[in-house]
Amino acid sequence: MPKPPSPPDHAPYGQLPEGGTVRPITRWGTPVMHVPQAKVAAYDEELATLVADMVATMYAADGVGLAACQIGVDRAVFVFDCPDEDGERWVGVVCNPVLTLPEGRDRRLDADDEGCLSFPGAYTECARPDRAKVEGFGVDGEPVVFEGTGLLSRCLQHETDHTYGTVFGDRLSAKARKKLGKQQEKAAEEFPDGWPAE
Repeated sequence: MPKPPSPPDHAPYGQLPEGGTVRPITRWGTPVMHVPQAKVAAYDEELATLVADMVATMYAADGVGLAACQIGVDRAVFVFDCPDEDGERWVGVVCNPVLTLPEGRDRRLDADDEGCLSFPGAYTECARPDRAKVEGFGVDGEPVVFEGTGLLSRCLQHETDHTYGTVFGDRLSAKARKKLGKQQEKAAEEFPDGWPAE
């Protein structure tokens, strides 16, 4: 069973659950990826199992974040294990996320490469605000807040986008998206149907 390489630096609401089942990653183009996700209404055993499976799948795919729609489930929840600008690792679960981004003078864009496990093997520059805050609820239904910079900021924005039915390709120009598609086609053999589940 895939596990993180070491304990994270920051787990303010507890460690990510273990013991989940690795599921196949759902790809761009699948309808569930492109519609707003159903809100989490019950913080029950079904949700706990889903979140554990999401964590196992994220680690098996060497990702830093994963939303429920990426394993084909219409539910507004994501998990992450991601470093911030200082290299400090944060882990968390966010249900029904609400994103807050800097505005006015505080808003600075970070134009770095971005990829998506649901479009594997392809990366391209995508400008996003360099800081982000997400509020929502943990797997137990208690409020959670995460704020970050660097890759963590990008991850929080990317995964919240998934819960609204947006993939990062939607934020690209037609030319950049075409280039991304060519990269993905070249890498397709490395990511067969069913990946990363065996």
